[in-house]
Amino acid sequence: MLTADQNFRLLQEIEESRTFLLMAYQQNPKLLAGAEARIQQLVGSPRDPLQSTVLSPQSSESGISLVELIMFIMIVSVALVGILAVMDRVTGHSADTLVRKQALAIAESILEEVELMPFTLCDPDDANAVTATVVGDCTTAEGIGAEAGETRYNPTTPYDNVSDYDTFGMAAGSILDITGTNTGLNGYTLAGIAITPTTLPSVPMGEVLQITVTVDGPNNETVVLDGYRTRYSPRSVP
Repeated sequence: MLTADQNFRLLQEIEESRTFLLMAYQQNPKLLAGAEARIQQLVGSPRDPLQSTVLSPQSSESGISLVELIMFIMIVSVALVGILAVMDRVTGHSADTLVRKQALAIAESILEEVELMPFTLCDPDDANAVTATVVGDCTTAEGIGAEAGETRYNPTTPYDNVSDYDTFGMAAGSILDITGTNTGLNGYTLAGIAITPTTLPSVPMGEVLQITVTVDGPNNETVVLDGYRTRYSPRSVP
């Protein structure tokens, strides 16, 4: 809202503009002749334009009072402040929405990548990986976390199981695709992936992994996305 000094200066500027226009019309009869009837009424009587705002019995119905002008300015000022506040809020939320959508897109992409990985009792490199129904059938059992030497980007020993992604993350400005190429999404961070054994209705513990992906974006925007991966086959239960 405008301060009292700002309102006073605004009134002065309005009055100066009004006085200038009245003087221009009074000094130029041709200009006055082509003016609207309202202006002709204001300028019609030969009086000092500097005193045009002083009310008299003859002029009280041909203009507006100073009080009315002040009230008008105050109403417009209040309305303008409200409109600007709404616009500022809408603009701010529009930017937040864009950031959130981008963070969500990153989280969805990573979650899909993890969910598409094998989920077996044995390490996928184990010869018994496709047939083992209990851990005892494995030469090398698959645990939570990546095996030594395995990374997301290594073409020789890449991540090959859902559980390998546990605690994996990417720093700000380093959102990389599966080939290790920087995507250019500066300001976004893969804060981490958590792989947790859990249960679902009719599916026992050990047969389900909960995948939690957390992505941080600009303006303290955080997106947390959960997904579940069940062991399809073989399974240790019917």
